[in-house]
Formats: sequence, structure tokens, C-alpha cells
Amino acid sequence: MALLTLTPLQRAGLEDLLVHTPSARELCRVQALLWLADGADVDGVAESLGISRQTVYNWVGRFQERSGLDPMAGLRDAPRSGRPRAAGGRIDGLVAAVIGGDPRKHGYNATTWTAPLLGRYLSDRHGIEVCDRTVGRAIDRLRIRWKRPRHELSLRPKTWRQSKGG
Repeated sequence: MALLTLTPLQRAGLEDLLVHTPSARELCRVQALLWLADGADVDGVAESLGISRQTVYNWVGRFQERSGLDPMAGLRDAPRSGRPRAAGGRIDGLVAAVIGGDPRKHGYNATTWTAPLLGRYLSDRHGIEVCDRTVGRAIDRLRIRWKRPRHELSLRPKTWRQSKGG
């Protein structure tokens, strides 16, 4: 006996999703449910998809709990809040206070601020550990435009051939 029994309407909805879903996660879930409805065992489905048996049981349980909804809603992930901000937005003011000044005044051996140097400053002076990307995002939020110093080779003078004897 199959672990999952689908109504004709549910099967049609899942088969339609199998062709039209843009999400790889949802595609795996649809395929697993269809295989289970066709009589495949949980071990085989889990091995075929490279997931644990418990994940297959979780998908079936979630699909059955949401049976009153359309098939797509029964397969989607629940909304998640995501990871909290690393510095909680505290670094914007600290970066704005020092970025216009000279890093040498703060004891650093550099003439311009860079994202890694600002991260080090935040760690040394304020005890805030952030990565360079977080500092870069803070600079973007402050709408500060800056660029790295670049070394440019000077252009050849127009008379360079004469100096080479040509």
C-alpha cells in the first residue's frame, strides 16, 4: 500500500507543477510525492533524491496538512525571518564619523580608509567584529563614493622613438 494517496485533482496539480515549477526544491518535493503515490517506498525515494527518510516523511506530512490548499502552496517553504543583521545597524554612524578623516590619526599606518581597515578600526576601538562586506554595505547605505587608489603607468612621451634612436 502506498504511503500517500492522491485525489485525481491533486495528482493533476502535482503533474502540472512537475512541468512548470521554477524551483528545484519544489520539483524534488513534487517528484517524491508522485513516486510515493505510485507505490515507491520511502527508502528508495530518499536514496534517489539524496535526502534522508525523515525529510520525505516531513514533506508528506506537510502536504497532507495543507491538503485544502492548492498543490503549490502545499509544497512551498514556510517564510523565514532570515539571519539578523551582523552589527544591528550600529556601524553606520561609526563609519561616517571616521571615513572623512586620516587613518594615521587613529594609529594606523595608512593614508586612506579601506573596508578591511575600517573593519579593524571597529574591532580595535569599539569591539565590533564585522566582515569587509558588512563595512562595504554600510558605506553604500551612507551613499559614500570612494574607490581604491590605483597605480597608473605614465604615458610615453611623443618623442620616445627619438630617445631610442629611431
